[in-house]
Amino acid sequence: MPLPVTRFCLVRHGETDWNREYRLQGHTDIPLNATGLAQADQLALAFRAASSFQALYVSDLTRTRQTAAPLQAKLRLAAHYTPQLRERHMGALQGLTYAEAAERIPHVYQRHQTRDPDYDLEGGESLRRFSARILESLAAIASRHTGQEVLIVTHGGVLDIIYRAATAKPLADKRDFPIPNAALNWLDYGNGGWDLRRWADESHLSGALDEIQ
Repeated sequence: MPLPVTRFCLVRHGETDWNREYRLQGHTDIPLNATGLAQADQLALAFRAASSFQALYVSDLTRTRQTAAPLQAKLRLAAHYTPQLRERHMGALQGLTYAEAAERIPHVYQRHQTRDPDYDLEGGESLRRFSARILESLAAIASRHTGQEVLIVTHGGVLDIIYRAATAKPLADKRDFPIPNAALNWLDYGNGGWDLRRWADESHLSGALDEIQ
């Protein structure tokens, strides 16, 4: 007999200066900028105080913790901070803009652009390893909250992985779907699989940048 599903709302953190510069963040601990802090406040307004969420899980980096802070206050939920929900480690690309990467380390930049699932970006995470980390982490959260609703504050790369898992889109395919800062993305998890319900809802925001590819 099928188990009850776990319903997830996944949110990418608010805007940072590095997002504005199209600079690859990865595990680098960058705070929100003024726009990102405003988006975090707008995000909290998207939910009723008496929400149906039973748990809040947050990447342990500063930009996600800051995004989650107004949600904790509004929803009266304690945050579970975890490095397992961090962005992909971008290896040699971390801290560079795409233009800088193309000029300084073109061999790494080109391999990144081809989305080779097994390339680790010279000391970072391969897409395949990153995907396994994220899907295993979310499945473990789902098993702890079967039949409940869970709010996740995380990163653009994480949302890329979960969208692909729900739509059977290969890791190597170019992204053709949006991942805005602070948008709402709703999915169900049950019986080992993902079901996409609503994606990139920005109705509560005054504007948001898409994730760089």
